[in-house]
Amino acid sequence: MGREEQRAAMRQVREGLIAELEELYRGAFDRIGSQDLGEGAIARLTQLLLRSREAAITPLEQEIEAPLITTPAGQPAP
Repeated sequence: MGREEQRAAMRQVREGLIAELEELYRGAFDRIGSQDLGEGAIARLTQLLLRSREAAITPLEQEIEAPLITTPAGQPAP
């Protein structure tokens, strides 16, 4: 597998993971909303879940958006 193919495959894997995580968190938010826990408990759980989602998804998104660092032909990679 060539370098470009590897990059494309990694991007697809990351995008797939993000989609799966989004679905997981959406389900968790739905479950929290359907429970009779009181506003304070729901707010705390929601805040924790939002922070967890951010920590799980942001690094994957940043890696997808990161600029590609290349070296000129004939020079060793750093």
